[in-house]
Amino acid sequence: MNKRGILKGANRKEATWKKTKLGEPFKEALDRFRNDVLDRNDFDATSLLQFGLFMSMAVINILKESEKKLGEEGQKVVIDALIKTGYSMGNQILENIKLPTEISDIELMSFLATIINTQAWTSIEDPHIDKEDQCSFDIIWCPLQDVYKAFDCRVQRYLVQGIMNAFRDSGILKSDYQIEFKSTIPAGANTCYFVITKKKPDEQDKWEAYSKDLEKKALEK
Repeated sequence: MNKRGILKGANRKEATWKKTKLGEPFKEALDRFRNDVLDRNDFDATSLLQFGLFMSMAVINILKESEKKLGEEGQKVVIDALIKTGYSMGNQILENIKLPTEISDIELMSFLATIINTQAWTSIEDPHIDKEDQCSFDIIWCPLQDVYKAFDCRVQRYLVQGIMNAFRDSGILKSDYQIEFKSTIPAGANTCYFVITKKKPDEQDKWEAYSKDLEKKALEK
């Protein structure tokens, strides 16, 4: 595997990264894991991946069965639950944050994306700040890439939507942002590539709009 990209705890090249403190989701559970499990001689880290994949497949199957047997109403119930879960995650990321005064809004948006990518999804991320109103990132490896089909990745969309709703409601970002994916590994690309741009006034949210299109396609199936 290409060695570029970062995982949780790695440093980014921006000077403001080291001065920025963001929350650590599920901190109580992580502290117990670090203290009681991580240093055990019989601990195999691949078991966490197996557990995560097991839970992930449960979620996608819950969504599919709800759509198949309950239609649009069942779909909405699961989607609402996913957005609610994402919202909670977003709020945990924002707990007890500390930001340097010189941080730009696009840097903060990019740093928040790094926390989402490397913690919430345990992915290897290659982040970029492209210009004043745009950042992007490549996902080099995602733990779901070998078990999710391309269409299954829609589950992640609602979690992201919930996270972004939490960020918007907190007022931490000076601007609102569009998030678009350009390629995904399950669809055959080398990386999952996402672009985040400053949203124009009264502009439709592209992330939510595309999610609606996928919802219709799922029900048609």
